[in-house]
Amino acid sequence: MFIEPGINSERKGWIEVICGSMFSGKTEELIRRLKRAKIANKRVEIFKPTIDVRYDEVNVVSHNANAIRSTPVPHSQNILLLAEGMEVVGIDEAQFLDSELPQVVETLAKKGIRVIIAGLDMDFEGKPFGPMPNLLAVADYITKVHAVCMQCGDIAHFSYRKTADSSKVLLGEHDTYEPRCRNCFYKH
Repeated sequence: MFIEPGINSERKGWIEVICGSMFSGKTEELIRRLKRAKIANKRVEIFKPTIDVRYDEVNVVSHNANAIRSTPVPHSQNILLLAEGMEVVGIDEAQFLDSELPQVVETLAKKGIRVIIAGLDMDFEGKPFGPMPNLLAVADYITKVHAVCMQCGDIAHFSYRKTADSSKVLLGEHDTYEPRCRNCFYKH
């Protein structure tokens, strides 16, 4: 096989991170990208943390009820084993996975795999959430999506918790969280 000088025939991997607040369209964008990869006949596998059973125990489901089949995993190391032979790997709700996730996605990218990750960049207190800051640091591409502030209508990138529960992880929907802009988030 002839290879032109300066052209690398190896498949190159990279890391994409989609982040934002609750109800900003992170999962919707993840599903859109993964479905496009499938249309392009890429070998695709999607993962989500086993803790995320809000809409479905297996499928990744957006708030708009758009869904794609996934494999729930209890630990990020499982992804390395289950992604063997894939060209594209999607990971939803990355904030709920362990601190080893950045190393796992780096390993996948080095193997030539396109890795697409979606997750909350901040928790309900407005602080960096789980492995997301480290994923943002190693990402080749970052997409920050925004919701609409439910108080004033401006763009929102904070997830305001409407309940008194102070636990770090609390799965919820519109009854538990609402998107807020910076001003409205800190007013309350």
